[in-house]
Amino acid sequence: MPPPLTAPAELFTRRLHLRRPTSRDAEAIFAYASDHEVTRYMAWPRHLSLDDTRAFLAHADEEWRQRGAGVYLASSADGEIIGSTGLHLLAPHRALTGYLLVPRVWGQGLATELAQAMVGLARAQGLVRLEADCVAEHAASARVLEKAGFAFEGRRRAFLLAPNLPGNAPVDVRSYAVVLR
Repeated sequence: MPPPLTAPAELFTRRLHLRRPTSRDAEAIFAYASDHEVTRYMAWPRHLSLDDTRAFLAHADEEWRQRGAGVYLASSADGEIIGSTGLHLLAPHRALTGYLLVPRVWGQGLATELAQAMVGLARAQGLVRLEADCVAEHAASARVLEKAGFAFEGRRRAFLLAPNLPGNAPVDVRSYAVVLR
């Protein structure tokens, strides 16, 4: 296991407050993690009950304890939880990120803001490489990564099981990365 990071429990971007989740966030997370539209391209199954969300929170808490970083919830200026992102350590020099937002804030540049925040955090943590993948057919997510400074590295065929897409068959992903040094 890579040595742990020392990521802060909260961050601020121009328009968002990012913070480590707690058990008190279960209902707010369930609201978006159970939404078909929000979870369509995610690599994890849509939450069907609050128990799914509680299991996610336990996993997120363990990741933070073991790796010193993990999931961040994203809140708007009014304090409403509108999505999440994260920094997931893969090796001592590299991590993985991703993002999701509720549909009512799509198209406002917030996903790019989340991705850029994770690039800045990865750099501040001394990482050399930050990776992100998106389902190949999800053109909007590819644009977000490119706007956030990620470089397209290739297409991985039949790489990911996407449990929320019809058929649950392996799908192609577009792989991106930012080299931070």
